[in-house]
Amino acid sequence: QVQLVESGGGLVQAGGSLRLSCAASGRTFSSYIMGWFRQAPGKEREFVAAISWSGSMTSYADSVKGRFTTSRDNAKNTVYLQMNSLKPEDTAVYYCAAGASIRGTPSSRGATYDYWGQGTQVTVSS
Repeated sequence: QVQLVESGGGLVQAGGSLRLSCAASGRTFSSYIMGWFRQAPGKEREFVAAISWSGSMTSYADSVKGRFTTSRDNAKNTVYLQMNSLKPEDTAVYYCAAGASIRGTPSSRGATYDYWGQGTQVTVSS
């Protein structure tokens, strides 16, 4: 069982930055791939970013590529999402997720992930 707690959300002006953190419980954090997803009001959940077991491989949605960066610190059981050049369309609830992937490579598929956090609100004003 893995419990995930996101933090770092808030209100920011367009062009600003935020860093989200996701702290995980459990001793096997390094064996999970980690993903970030978001859901805006009235829209379906969408993939944002993902990172492999070791952090050597990452994957991003086209809409955030070049602006967002995900990283992890396995010693701290924490994954991060650095968000720069934020746009109003980035406004959403952001969720982190953990997946016990056999291959250990990042995945954009929500079904890959077994555990989800409660989400943190990110609001970008224009």
